[in-house]
Parts: sequence; structure tokens; C-alpha cells
Amino acid sequence: MKKIIITNGLIAGAIVAAFMVYGTIQMNKPDFEPSMVLGYAGMLIAYVFVFLGIKNYRDNHNNGVITFGEGFKIGMLISLIASTIYVCVWLIEYYCFFPDFMEKFTAMSLKNLDKTTMTATEIKAKTDEINMFKEWYKNPIMVILLTYAEILIPIGLLVPVISALILKRKSVSKETI
Repeated sequence: MKKIIITNGLIAGAIVAAFMVYGTIQMNKPDFEPSMVLGYAGMLIAYVFVFLGIKNYRDNHNNGVITFGEGFKIGMLISLIASTIYVCVWLIEYYCFFPDFMEKFTAMSLKNLDKTTMTATEIKAKTDEINMFKEWYKNPIMVILLTYAEILIPIGLLVPVISALILKRKSVSKETI
């Protein structure tokens, strides 16, 4: 089981980190527009390896049987490895190559506020929120926690749950033999 978890976690981590590095490099272009679609697509592609890891364990190492709990545990461990790689690569990128990331991101976020449809109160609230994140990014622990939250909360928890639900099997029927 350890080999499956480590292998799939490393592959997923490499994929999600590659998408992140590409996106960050693109941010240095003057006409850059961030793409949440690209970011989440990279995460979803990487997290296919959570599904594959659970399926591999069930089919090849557990006689075709796996409970939801076992599948969820395997999926979360793969997800945790991938997320940790993502966080580590981001820390290297941020502190070594893009220390001005938050200034650029804040400026871009403030520029992109839709002042035609937002009220002054909404603009002020959004501006305060953006500045709060900028302030949080001054603390390395917050950078780590926010980066983990970015990948673990939306995708890193959901994919293991869905994969474990889809792949759970209490017994092997004669048709699958």
C-alpha cells in the first residue's frame, strides 16, 4: 500500500506543481489574466491519481475488495503527498523567484474589481479582504496554511471521498473474477 500511495502522490504532486509553475511564470507577462480554470484543471488532472491509486490497491493488492474507509484513507494520503509537493514548490517559487507576488496579485485583483456593478460598500469590503490576504502573506506560517487550503479544501478532500464511494466494494462477485 505504501508504494501505491507514494508513487501516485508523487505523480499527482508533480502534475499539480507543473501547472502552478506554468501559471506563475505566465503572471510575469504584462497582459496576464489569471485563469482559475487552468489552475483547477491542473488539480483535477493530478487528482486522477487518487482514483487510480485506490483502484490499483483494490484490484491488485486487496483481492478486488475495499471499504469506503480504506479507500478514503489511501486517497487522503495520496492527496496529502500531492498537496505537500504543491506547497513546497510554491514556497520555493514565492520566496526565491516571486517575492513581489502579493503586490502584483493585489494590484491585479484591485484593478479587476467590477466598479460598474459593485456598490461602494462592496468595493470597500473586497478591497479590505484583498489587503487582509496581503497582510497574512507576510507570515510564512500563513503562506503555508493558505496554500494548503487552496489545494486541499476544494479538491484534495472531495476527490478522495468521491473516489472511495465509487470504488468501494465489499465482496467480489463471480462476474468480476
